[in-house]
Amino acid sequence: MEEIAQSTADAIVENAEEINQFTQYFQGKLPGALDFALKLIIVAILFFICRKLIKIILKILERSFERAEMETASAHFTLSVIQAILYVILAAILATCLGVSGASVAALLGSMGVGVVLALRESLSNIAGGFILLFMKPFVSGDYIHEDSNGNEGTVVRIDLFYTTLLTVDNRTVCIPNGIMANSSLTNISKQDKRQLREKVCISYRADIEEARQVLMKILEKDVSVLKEEKFEVVVENLGDHGVLLGWHAWVKPQDYFPAKWRITEEIKYQFDEKGIDIPYQQLEVSIRR
Repeated sequence: MEEIAQSTADAIVENAEEINQFTQYFQGKLPGALDFALKLIIVAILFFICRKLIKIILKILERSFERAEMETASAHFTLSVIQAILYVILAAILATCLGVSGASVAALLGSMGVGVVLALRESLSNIAGGFILLFMKPFVSGDYIHEDSNGNEGTVVRIDLFYTTLLTVDNRTVCIPNGIMANSSLTNISKQDKRQLREKVCISYRADIEEARQVLMKILEKDVSVLKEEKFEVVVENLGDHGVLLGWHAWVKPQDYFPAKWRITEEIKYQFDEKGIDIPYQQLEVSIRR
């Protein structure tokens, strides 16, 4: 009985010593843990405050750009660059608040910069392309452009840090990397104040060329979008396999190009039908011999 009591007492003493050691260890680590938790809370509060300040700064800059009548695409790109720089600075400040030394932060940013350069070469070319588009200004927001590499075309909505956004005629949004826009040929259709309509229509060899020419000239004279002060003409462009190819040329404003083209093409069909002028088309004749 005495042996059992003695072993029980020894076990209690041993457990008490372990509990005491754990308590001392926890008490030794508690100040550091509380200090780190306090830093995390401060960093979280600082992050939300700084994020609000960044949004306010960007709003102020955006209004300043509007008052200065800065071109919309350039303003979007500049704001994107400033936003990225501010968030990098914020990340460095928060790392310092967590106890990371300034030299470590600088070394970390340097190594990250090298890694980003190696991993995001295409993205960096897009950023460089954005700067080229910003300063060279081959187009501005609102211009209608045609990008020759992939055949994309539409109205320029904005130029961001990595992409240029176009809005097509059928209301599709096309995002093209700035690097492609800066390194490929493109056509700015809105750069000039007028644009020439150059279309063709084929008539039968039996039709009267002069009569067809007069019909086309009257259509061009009556159309509201055709600029009457500019020369418009109807010429024989080619003698094709199926008929005579007439070309008609007229000048319109860039925004009237497609409506005028569709409207005049439809009117040509109506007028040719009324005058009995045939528009030839390919036919297949099959002869069956017994």
